[in-house]
Amino acid sequence: MIRTSRRLADGREILYFDADGTPARTAEDCRDLPPVGTHSQLRWDALLGEWVVIAAHRQTRTFLPPADQCPLDPSRPGRPTEVPEADYQVVVFENRFPSLATAVDRDVAPAAPGAPLAELRPGFGRCEVVLFTSDHDQQFAGLGRERARLVVDVWADRTAELGALDGVEQVFCFENSGEEIGVTLSHPHGQIYAYPFVTPRVERVLASVRRHREATGGDLFAELVESERTGPRVVTSNEHWIAFVPAAARWPYEVQMFPTRRAPDLPALDDAERDALAEVYLDVLGRFAHRMDTPMPYIAAWNQAPVRTGREDWWLHLQLFSLRRAPGKLKYLAGSESGMGAFITDTNPEDVAEQLRNVVVP
Repeated sequence: MIRTSRRLADGREILYFDADGTPARTAEDCRDLPPVGTHSQLRWDALLGEWVVIAAHRQTRTFLPPADQCPLDPSRPGRPTEVPEADYQVVVFENRFPSLATAVDRDVAPAAPGAPLAELRPGFGRCEVVLFTSDHDQQFAGLGRERARLVVDVWADRTAELGALDGVEQVFCFENSGEEIGVTLSHPHGQIYAYPFVTPRVERVLASVRRHREATGGDLFAELVESERTGPRVVTSNEHWIAFVPAAARWPYEVQMFPTRRAPDLPALDDAERDALAEVYLDVLGRFAHRMDTPMPYIAAWNQAPVRTGREDWWLHLQLFSLRRAPGKLKYLAGSESGMGAFITDTNPEDVAEQLRNVVVP
């Protein structure tokens, strides 16, 4: 893999990731761009014990432009975009409308106005956009194994580099796919967040792992993976990965992918595991794409170990889920889910696993 670092007109970094033998990336960004201004804050929710990111400047971000005006396509004569080159394989660049940034204003008050319990911190971190292909009309499921493997290597590269930044506590690679999910740019892309805190989900899972060890002496992650390897909820697997519908799935269609060997994060995977990951991931995405009359919208969320805490307890895994419960019908987070965080699902996990196993991918 060849990595080339360049700068966009406003100073943001752009990284080109290419297979061997590709031309040098030398195109200049000729746009006249104002500097990026980031005014994010972290505010502490004292009741829930969680950080909330306040990023009001993102209200002006680009929203569903026409396909011929997509800012993620390669540049062409007369229409410069976020990618100065005329073509590319995989590209990563700093988000122009980031929720978190390394250059954020560090001078913040100790607490929110009139709320002494709501501690304030600067919205430090980094938010990156990952472009999987220059083909605007492609989907991840159609990338092919070679390109998918390149994306896996890019995720690992960025996880390692962002995790090395002083003040970053967790790196989150993810993809939002489909307008029903809330995607504002239709070009196939994902994002990476480098958080200055450990996210609530990861803290909660780590607490469950530790509680299980204290109560039983066992390893919760290892027991979960072993119990699902031959169970009724397996969707697909190979030597190094297993994909299954979780027994207590929260979403109408939900799959979790685990490596069969404990690894804390994507950089810890060896070459064989990365090859196998690309194979199983494309398989599962293909099933999501062909389960109904149109591809299901989805969120793909990589659950990686925190940078500094709990790494010895963590087991890397992917959550892939869709809020579509049937053709033309969505699962809305209504009173119980949004108000109380108590999920009520509309599908049976064992039935969903069987449906996904039976999908014929062209």
